[in-house]
Amino acid sequence: MVLSDIDIKRYLAEGKIKIAPDLPPEQFGSCSVDFRLGAEFSVFEHSRHAFIDLREKTAIQDLMRTILVPAGEAFILQPGEFALAITEELLELDDDVLGRLEGRSSLGRIGIIVHGTAGLFDPGWSGKATLELSNLGRMPVALYPGMRICSFTFEQLSTRVAVPYRNKAGNKYAGQQRPLASKLASETGK
Repeated sequence: MVLSDIDIKRYLAEGKIKIAPDLPPEQFGSCSVDFRLGAEFSVFEHSRHAFIDLREKTAIQDLMRTILVPAGEAFILQPGEFALAITEELLELDDDVLGRLEGRSSLGRIGIIVHGTAGLFDPGWSGKATLELSNLGRMPVALYPGMRICSFTFEQLSTRVAVPYRNKAGNKYAGQQRPLASKLASETGK
């Protein structure tokens, strides 16, 4: 069951969903909550690295460069470019609630995709959301830290999970505070 705005606010009051900092009213939709873009981005240094080899134990993060955007300035996402970003808000989910990250239609209509595949946030998640930004359009787009970049919907599970994400052996992204690159190379049995 997808939670309505009334239920989202109730879950926030009860601590089943925690979002910090507190959200102003304009970030609430009828069944979603908007999150804002943070100031840290990671981009691949494709001019220094020919390709990504997933069999190599090299951390993919080492193939990327961090960009911190000063207040009031923009990150320019070029056509065809991919960048990782982070939300300003920190999200924590109870053991029987899951979150889904969705792109905003207003950004999608100019070619900005905010997540490719990683839209599910498991029960027990805690951290900031990494965004997988892509510009599918033909024109560069200025993205400003603090702008509403994505929305979250929430669903109530039938029961609490046996192993919340924060306790899952081998979880790779719990508690993240910055945009983290794929840790696929660290998985066993490739």
